[in-house]
Amino acid sequence: MKRIITSIILLAATVGIQAAKPRTSLTVYDNRKQTITGFGGACCDGAMKPFGTDNACVGRLYGAKSKIGLNILRMEISPSFTGDNWGDYDWNGSLLSAKIVKNRGGIVFGTPWSPPGEYKTNGTAQGGNSDDQGNQRGKLREDCYDKFFPWLNTFLKWMKDNGVVMDAVSIQNEPDWWVNYSGCLYDPQDLVKLVKNYAYMLDRETYEGVRLITGEPLGFTQNYTDPLMQDVTCRGQIDIVAGHLYGHLPLQYMKKAGVLALKYGKELWMTEHSTTDNTGALPTWNDNLIFAEELNECMLAGCTGYIYWYLRAHWAFAGTGETKYGAANKKDELLPRAFVMSHFSKNVTGSTRLQTSQDANAGRTREENLQDYQFSAYIKGDSVIVMAINATANERDLKINLPYKVNSGMLWLSTGNESDELCQKSNLTIDEPTGEFLVEMPAKSLSTYIFMIDQGSAAIEDVSNSVADGPKTYYDLRGQRLESPRGICIEKSANGRSRTIVNETR
Repeated sequence: MKRIITSIILLAATVGIQAAKPRTSLTVYDNRKQTITGFGGACCDGAMKPFGTDNACVGRLYGAKSKIGLNILRMEISPSFTGDNWGDYDWNGSLLSAKIVKNRGGIVFGTPWSPPGEYKTNGTAQGGNSDDQGNQRGKLREDCYDKFFPWLNTFLKWMKDNGVVMDAVSIQNEPDWWVNYSGCLYDPQDLVKLVKNYAYMLDRETYEGVRLITGEPLGFTQNYTDPLMQDVTCRGQIDIVAGHLYGHLPLQYMKKAGVLALKYGKELWMTEHSTTDNTGALPTWNDNLIFAEELNECMLAGCTGYIYWYLRAHWAFAGTGETKYGAANKKDELLPRAFVMSHFSKNVTGSTRLQTSQDANAGRTREENLQDYQFSAYIKGDSVIVMAINATANERDLKINLPYKVNSGMLWLSTGNESDELCQKSNLTIDEPTGEFLVEMPAKSLSTYIFMIDQGSAAIEDVSNSVADGPKTYYDLRGQRLESPRGICIEKSANGRSRTIVNETR
């Protein structure tokens, strides 16, 4: 049951209004940034046992008709079809989950934790950081560099033969992290040598334009991404620059690593992180607001794809059924963190971020952010989306100035106190087209305002003309070029403007 919000204040004009609460101003500019491909998580989760057959949470989380709307799935590429002796994650294990996601129009990519052991200096898929390996670091042998991409091709063939055309493959999970489980170390220059001399062997033609992702370092830092972007040959082979956020805040590291990637037209994906995952209980609402802030900061850093770690965990999107974490941790029931994600995955996927006057104020420490506010804005087709996070214990007014006049809208509101789906939705009544509003930000809240641009105003003519001028090109949500528009796709004009459109022609 959807609740009607009665406490929201939405005014067509703010002149003469005396607000009793402190006020923050947010100006949204018609200055386009990155287009967002989507959001997702990893299916290589120990809680998803028996692995390969337990796909209930994937079914609840993925697709436009689901409550959460995820559209990117990450899976492990084990060293061989039968696994790596360090877990039960063989290729077959992720197949049914991958089929669900693909059948719902989503994106599936694979990440190796290790190439086959016979290709490595320590002769095993293990990273080498363990007593039985004598601390021998497991690296890809240089005389096996020419075998790496043909090995990825065998994975792509197996998946295609079994009904899943992969959208992308990565080079390595956390090449900067020495581990005692499946792992492989690469120095930045190792990756340059591998990509520059051998990435041409990835069979993109047979496997329908499969895209190549960089190694995904533990810390999203420039030392692993810039060398690949600075080399012209490597740059021509790489499609997606990726990394993780462990110990690295998005706007301090990911943003810097994304400068060259975005300059050269590459996507920027955050492919693994989990927040507040060490707690012995279900996350608090403060914990979930930290997660909302991380999502928001990644968008401000230029992120085009955000992929969380496990899909099912008491600190993730679907419950595990373990009562020790609380009665609400029911098997496959959606958790509050999933509904926080839905603000982004249901609304921001396919949009283009817009610059705001508050962009420079985010990205401090978690403790500082929980005492402050964060915002971001997007344009998607004929709608403007404004995200507002109030992590403080006090209500506050927000004055929003939009670059277009709007005539209607909807509010998605989460405060952690909702009794049903932790995401209340209500319609916004706007008496006449306007671009100026005074709204209320409840304490400890995540608000998503979806405003519809007024078709009859001069503002919408400016938006339409900026996209309409010159020849158009079309891309699907994976970034693949289309000969003509079909389904949900991105339309780009000659002057660089873009918008999301829906074409029912198949």
